[in-house]
Amino acid sequence: MPLNFRAILHALGFIVGINGIAMIPSFICALYFHETKPAFSFCLCAVGSLLLAFLSFHFSHQPKKSLSVRDGYLIVSASWILCSLIGALPYWLSGTVPQLINAVFESVSGYTTTGATVLTEWDFPNSIILWRATTNWLGGMAILMFIISVLPLFGTGGHRVAYAEAPWPSYTRTSPRISDLSKTLFTLYIGLTVAAVLLLSFSSMGWFDALINGLGSVSTAGLLLHPGGVEYYGSFYVEMVISVFTILSSINFVLYLYLIQGNLKDIKNNVELRVFLSIILVVSLFVGLDLSNSGLYDSLSMAFRHAFFQVVSIVTTSGYIIGNPQLWPGFAKALLFCLFFIGGCSASTSGSIKVIRIVVLFKLISRGFVKRLHPHAISAIRMGKKNIPSPMVSSVVAFICLYGATYLCSAVVLSLQNLDFETTLSATAALLSNTGCGFGDVAYGNFGEFTNPLLKGFMCIVMLIGRLELFSIFFLFVPSFWNTDRINLK
Repeated sequence: MPLNFRAILHALGFIVGINGIAMIPSFICALYFHETKPAFSFCLCAVGSLLLAFLSFHFSHQPKKSLSVRDGYLIVSASWILCSLIGALPYWLSGTVPQLINAVFESVSGYTTTGATVLTEWDFPNSIILWRATTNWLGGMAILMFIISVLPLFGTGGHRVAYAEAPWPSYTRTSPRISDLSKTLFTLYIGLTVAAVLLLSFSSMGWFDALINGLGSVSTAGLLLHPGGVEYYGSFYVEMVISVFTILSSINFVLYLYLIQGNLKDIKNNVELRVFLSIILVVSLFVGLDLSNSGLYDSLSMAFRHAFFQVVSIVTTSGYIIGNPQLWPGFAKALLFCLFFIGGCSASTSGSIKVIRIVVLFKLISRGFVKRLHPHAISAIRMGKKNIPSPMVSSVVAFICLYGATYLCSAVVLSLQNLDFETTLSATAALLSNTGCGFGDVAYGNFGEFTNPLLKGFMCIVMLIGRLELFSIFFLFVPSFWNTDRINLK
């Protein structure tokens, strides 16, 4: 079955249009703060994006054929790449980021909610900072939700796109229509964002900082506005608000639908949620005790306060920084490094492997021990009271193996920059998990030590691979994906 280029063009046109509309707040911000060059660049890019979207709709018309799985994967991958390229233009055209590869890196980092930067200083115009936060917010969930909401109107099977974005097991038919489900989830996303911004505005920070940090918290992007990270505000209240909303955004959004429906039993029995919260509490306890013994903090409460915030930041892949983790003892840093490979729950805005896959992996290992002791025993992998089908278990194992291989290969490539071992390994983990901050020279999410343009381009690819669940990008390099004579995916 050939690719449905008309439907693909129609979907990409919609994505470009959303991108253009998203630039309007930054354009208004530039006018408000009298930022001439950014205002012109945002106006030009917004008009150009909307014009391109109009032409796409005009030439593609309303697609009649439904999408195949290949179409879905191609739309997901192409939309993120296209948005990243268009999103780089305001940085570059405004002169804020003169080098095009740096502008592309900043844009990819924004849309993938990585929050990393290759710029040594972030003394940018407010409109550019708002644009960065906007790309974080869109990258968290909104773009995909728009796709799922609109594609069913074209009769193009939006569930296939949802499958391409999160193949396990985040998509549940809790609503009679996929478009209704996506609109509900998107409304929840907006509600969390408004709540975060309002609560942060009650602190000592200004309204602009509250807006940026609110967008960064809900998208789990963790955009750092000041040197020293969140500790700049010196407020326990700010730390807790950010921690709470990054946790809420890292929980499976389908559980919020259960909450609305009053289905508290399924929430209580959700294995992934229990494991996720347990990881936060247990690791925070061990890190807090290690920090207390190290003597870095004057009191036990301050040690646990910093430990909890940093653990939440890493496991939710938001990448906020408090204090100087570089000074932390080795045991605490080792625990934080492990969190890079766990991430939040499925169907959330967080990145990395996701808790549900880690749970399945450990259950599979446990079954391996049972089978060796009792070779003839029939032992299924269960999640709660439900058996997990073998194809799903196989897909989880394949994903984790591919994730590990991608990490190792990426680390080898990034080692060409000749940085120290700690920096290279943590930088790779930070990019692939979309956390953004690591250890060593990238402790504050600044990847400026990577000066080679080719490596910067490679890091952009790593961020996209991590954000799009690996397969969406890797499929583009599989010959049978493009050769319809060799395979037929419907």
